[in-house]
Amino acid sequence: MIGAASLPRDLSPLGMYLSADPVVKAVLLGLVFASMVTWTVWLAKTIEIVLAKRRVRAALDALGTVRSTPEAVETFRNTKGEVGDFVDAASLELQMSIDLLDRDGVKERVTSRFERIEAARGRRMLHGTSALATIGATAPFIGLFGTVWGIMNSFIGISKSHTTNLAVVAPGIAEALLATAFGLAAAIPAVVIYNMFSRLIAGYRAQLGDASAEVLRLVSRDLDGAPDVRNPSARRTLSGAR
Repeated sequence: MIGAASLPRDLSPLGMYLSADPVVKAVLLGLVFASMVTWTVWLAKTIEIVLAKRRVRAALDALGTVRSTPEAVETFRNTKGEVGDFVDAASLELQMSIDLLDRDGVKERVTSRFERIEAARGRRMLHGTSALATIGATAPFIGLFGTVWGIMNSFIGISKSHTTNLAVVAPGIAEALLATAFGLAAAIPAVVIYNMFSRLIAGYRAQLGDASAEVLRLVSRDLDGAPDVRNPSARRTLSGAR
């Protein structure tokens, strides 16, 4: 019979960690690190998304008072951001298409440039969120691995001690189940935060769509105001969009 003095007395999470098997300790440390990554990404991406949405909203408000592409270029000349990229792309395409007659073709090329800008900005905003998806998908299984390993060691200890006394069995099983608890504690916030970011980024991309549509209206207005781009005055109008 195993004496009471030989049994672990500290069944707090720290005490169970200190008395756990090295493999279980490694699993617990990995899950703690994954949880730290989750909350770091949450803080960084929240700040990034909030600032980006506020920046686009302010640019949309400024864009609402603009009546032409050259005026938009002047408005956003010293402004870096998504809307400034749209304006620069529209201005460049108008300048490159100054000798072409097909207005619909100009609009299509401008729209194509806008789509690439939106896609690039969306990919940039998604950076880091894949780590949340990975943690949310794998953390429960990593915790389960630690639990299985710990229970195996508990059964081995039962076999060696030749006793099924609950006081002997319980500490080892509790240590094993601690890995499952850590896995769930790492996975649940990661999944919730990932879904939250998916909604926020979708809203951000919708704002980019509104901005590109607004700039495209300016381009259309400029093209409609120049009946013949071969006309010198029309050339000066379009050249001013640079």
